Amino acid sequence: MGSPVVHFEINGRDGKKLHDFYSRLFGWKIDAGNPMNYGLVETDSGGHGINGGIGQSDQGNQVTFYVEVADPQAALNQIEGLGGRTIVPVTVIPNMVTFAQFADPEGNVVGLVKSEPIGGAA
Repeated sequence: MGSPVVHFEINGRDGKKLHDFYSRLFGWKIDAGNPMNYGLVETDSGGHGINGGIGQSDQGNQVTFYVEVADPQAALNQIEGLGGRTIVPVTVIPNMVTFAQFADPEGNVVGLVKSEPIGGAA
């Protein structure tokens, strides 16, 4: 079985402006009530598609999708063997997510998210 795309992320210099834009454009519910002001997106699409996040980034504009994998470090090792490179090493945000980012051989940035057992984080 292949690895599913499970999350998208849209970042830019003005996170609040992006929250407002996408909320009004697509009717997305965006909750940025967290210390990072990271807008968690609920597309409210009746079970179709995936949810995501919208945030602020000092690195400028970036659109990324995240693929769920069992072992992000093993995936990064394979990626580097195939000609890609690590952009963000495996990073744990406690009680939220374990993720990493890589660039494919053409420079496109893609994210990895660790599969979590049903019922909570590992």
